[in-house]
Amino acid sequence: MTTLIIADLSFAFGIAYIFTGQILFSLVYSLILMLVMFSFRAFEEEHISETSEQLVRTTISAVFAVLFTVLVYSFINVRPSFHKLVFSSIVSIIVISLLNSTISKIMMKHIKPKRYLVIGRKEEISHILDEITKKSKGKYLFVDYINPSPAVLKKKIKTYDNVLVANYELYKHIEYLLENSHVKVEYLSELAEKVLKRIPLEVIDYFKEYYELEFQKANESPAKRMLDIFGAIVGLIVFSPFILISAIFILIEDGPPVTFKQFRVGKDNKEFLLVKLRSMRKERDGKAKFADQEKDRILKIGKIIRPTRIDESLQFWNILKGEMSIVGPRPEQIPFVREFEQKIPYYNYRHKLKPGLTGWAQIMYQYSSTLEQTRRKLEYDLYYIKNRSIFMDLRIMLQTIEAIFWRRGAK
Repeated sequence: MTTLIIADLSFAFGIAYIFTGQILFSLVYSLILMLVMFSFRAFEEEHISETSEQLVRTTISAVFAVLFTVLVYSFINVRPSFHKLVFSSIVSIIVISLLNSTISKIMMKHIKPKRYLVIGRKEEISHILDEITKKSKGKYLFVDYINPSPAVLKKKIKTYDNVLVANYELYKHIEYLLENSHVKVEYLSELAEKVLKRIPLEVIDYFKEYYELEFQKANESPAKRMLDIFGAIVGLIVFSPFILISAIFILIEDGPPVTFKQFRVGKDNKEFLLVKLRSMRKERDGKAKFADQEKDRILKIGKIIRPTRIDESLQFWNILKGEMSIVGPRPEQIPFVREFEQKIPYYNYRHKLKPGLTGWAQIMYQYSSTLEQTRRKLEYDLYYIKNRSIFMDLRIMLQTIEAIFWRRGAK
């Protein structure tokens, strides 16, 4: 993928330079285009080989890249040639889309799958490994499983170049045999995160000490707080007209109040009062319910502000107050949290960071209304908690826009 990004960057820069004749301007535009394409998943395996998918994602990425580039240059009081930038973007869209889909198809035909001998019990982890094989389109194949004795390992290891440790307790008993061997040893914890972009709870069970240490290290950085303050101020300014219009429609359709307030669970399991625009008819009872259990109560304006996330925009105020962050696990209702803490292992770790207006689970998974779906959503939240960085936060913010365009993720 890195080679493809570099090739796309070179083409985008070259095309922009041909049209504009400005080196710095062309470089800024092409870098922004690559960042937006990456955030809009244009380079992911499931999208990259389809020409039509590439055209759609590259087109929308180019639109945002043009807007961002013009915005950047407006701060230094330079007005680039807008029509030249648009023409270069159209050419870039066509060239890059065809290039990516063609090269991807050629590469898929010539990639040799990695075959693994798995240290672990097949009945316990085969479903995770099958998902990795499917997600990677056959790039990783798990051919044999062993619950190893030294004799069995010595016999089978001769035919494999890769060993996957799926159970660390089993691995510790034969680790010495692999230290000076030709094989490459990989861990399921790393491979699952790399391919699935989440941490399956079963994997945490097999690498419990490692993950508990990683989760304990999670913290809020000063840079993230600065990003939250800046983003919340900009968000309130940008969304204020939409908030006002939505509030008027709510008043007309169902009367006051226009806001919905509810206590949620935040960082360190502390409760706070979340505020959002009311998108449903007035509450008939005070029982905690999942949103999809109350579809009949959605207001007409709610059918617009919910999928576009406008109803959540008042939470920029929660962010300014320091109760929430722009990016983080979504805050849940208190009764649900207390139930999940009892029924789902490791659920408390999602409260190591502030809850977010958007999050990794929101853009990667569907809305959860069952216990099993909540388990899966937690796996994405835990992935974020372990791997969080400012770059990842910026990526999630951009991909939230992508999620709205493609109507994917949690609503």
